[in-house]
Amino acid sequence: MDVAERIRTTSPASDLSGDAGRLATLSPAGSRHGRERMVLNLFFEERDDRWFPGDRHVRPWLRRLLYGKARMSGQHRVFLNLCAGLDRLGIRYRVNDYGHIQKHPEELACIIGRPFVLDWITWKNPILLGVAAFNHPIDAPDLFQRLPVKTVLVPSTWYADMCRPGWPKIEVWPIGIDTDAWRPSSPEQKTTDVLLYDKVQWQRERHSVELVAQIRSHLAVNGHSVEELRYGSYEESDYRRALSRCRAMIFLCQHESQGIAYQEALASGVPVFAWDGGGAWQDPDYFPHRVTFEGVSSVPYFDARCGMKFIDADSFKSSWSAFWERAAADGFSPRDYVMDNLALEQQALRYYEIAESLVQQRPNS
Repeated sequence: MDVAERIRTTSPASDLSGDAGRLATLSPAGSRHGRERMVLNLFFEERDDRWFPGDRHVRPWLRRLLYGKARMSGQHRVFLNLCAGLDRLGIRYRVNDYGHIQKHPEELACIIGRPFVLDWITWKNPILLGVAAFNHPIDAPDLFQRLPVKTVLVPSTWYADMCRPGWPKIEVWPIGIDTDAWRPSSPEQKTTDVLLYDKVQWQRERHSVELVAQIRSHLAVNGHSVEELRYGSYEESDYRRALSRCRAMIFLCQHESQGIAYQEALASGVPVFAWDGGGAWQDPDYFPHRVTFEGVSSVPYFDARCGMKFIDADSFKSSWSAFWERAAADGFSPRDYVMDNLALEQQALRYYEIAESLVQQRPNS
């Protein structure tokens, strides 16, 4: 998708009734309670200018010539999935139309991510900010005093709990998962037992020995075929093909604000055995010298349909057999969880409803 100044006007998706009709209750596009739906003003920029005004448009082409295609960032995926969901619902939106927003200071500006956008113009519009913006209120403690921000969106409850003391106006909103793009493969394609998804980011050396190596050893002793992917070292197409081949996934990550990758696995019908050790938010840019927060999760959107969890190597070994037996017998229903809680259209509609509620508030609220 070209993130250029434009307006999107699309028809509703022709069929939102798949997967047992879970999407059938979505409100239709057009009018709602006799009102015409507003056009959303979306703002997303992948990068700021670095050397001269406008060079953000040139640098990606130079980088692609020198190094090949860049991997998609999580922020960009959030923006694209939101737009895709709005397209399917027929909800209109403008993208990066700075001229329009400056001429209409009464309209809501929906700034999806990359906080440098807040400095590009003098914002007079009410702002819906997030989800991919600041990491923590400590980065912008005066946000609500400095700018007309009405609400900050964050992707999960534990993240909201961490941010709320600094920013009281918080809403939880996760991006939807494209359940058309991420679908179960046929049983004949399942040639590998386990996909080991390694996103251990911090204290890597320690956890490689105490956790990852022990998991590998346990799987080998039990005769499982294993495929591995390391976060940041694969293309999206590689991940999609791996999910199509594997019967289950082990997800190793200290914590996730949302966890789009494991949710794409769930949408693909692949049950997840997740390392969910809890504890502190461990981002070394903040912890422990700037921020200490306890209560994180690596799988903030998860229930018994999705798979199972473990907290360390010992609990992995003691509960692996139970997980595998159930996974091999198709005893989980992970896609149902995504359809019920994280469908693309569902979450796009929720975003619109949050934006609409801010517009309907009195100016002094």
